[in-house]
Amino acid sequence: MVYPTSPGDQLKYWFWRLYTPLHPLVRDVSSHFGIGRVLMWYAVPEGKQTGRQDYLLGTLHPAHSMRDFISFLVGQGFANHFVAWKDTDELVSLRRVVDFRHQYHIRVFRDGEVRCHFEYTPEYRPVRHLVRVGFEARAPEFRTLMRDWVVPSTD
Repeated sequence: MVYPTSPGDQLKYWFWRLYTPLHPLVRDVSSHFGIGRVLMWYAVPEGKQTGRQDYLLGTLHPAHSMRDFISFLVGQGFANHFVAWKDTDELVSLRRVVDFRHQYHIRVFRDGEVRCHFEYTPEYRPVRHLVRVGFEARAPEFRTLMRDWVVPSTD
């Protein structure tokens, strides 16, 4: 994470540095009691049917293993996205932070599906992030990055 320059963003930065290790517990307890599901359905209406956000890019190419694909993404600067909510059958959530305000986010699923988008970081704009303000598909960028790894969706 790039350290922010403004005092307000620096305060957010330190809050999230302290909160991030607790997020998996908060997320899992919230999900157990149904709070996470309600938030998901409110913020991600398509999640009611698929359990997954939009922004389908395609599926992992059969010639590649999931492990190799994840290693490739890590080599491209992506890292674990600890503070993300989990979609149904999600194996891994990775992000590449552009700056304190923006990130590229990739989700990879058990069935090989790859979904990705560009967004505000949750550290910068947590509520806007949660309700998906400023989300962009940016499919051409993701397709260029993963051209040898992902079979593009026809949707």
